[in-house]
Amino acid sequence: MSAQPVDIQIFGRSMRVNCPVEQKEALIASAQELEQRLQDLKDRSGVTNTEQLIFIVALNVCHELTQEKTKTRDYAYNMEEKIKMLQQTIEQALHDQVKITERQVMPIG
Repeated sequence: MSAQPVDIQIFGRSMRVNCPVEQKEALIASAQELEQRLQDLKDRSGVTNTEQLIFIVALNVCHELTQEKTKTRDYAYNMEEKIKMLQQTIEQALHDQVKITERQVMPIG
């Protein structure tokens, strides 16, 4: 993966970030999202200290990430449980089918 420098601007500050070429658009979108979150928080809270705004937004993003990880973990657990139930159902159906087949094959008399 080759990286290229990408210039972004967040809250009036320009910075150059090395980024894999295929991730450039995602980086720009992330910078725009951060800029919007900072501006929204500034407008809502009246806080003008940039460092404080950044910390609050970072905490909010971390909180959202934690919630998403929890949802993903819970979803994976639920899917695993459903797969186990499905496997048990299939195994029981196969077992029942073998019994039916054995009864049909048994000689009469």
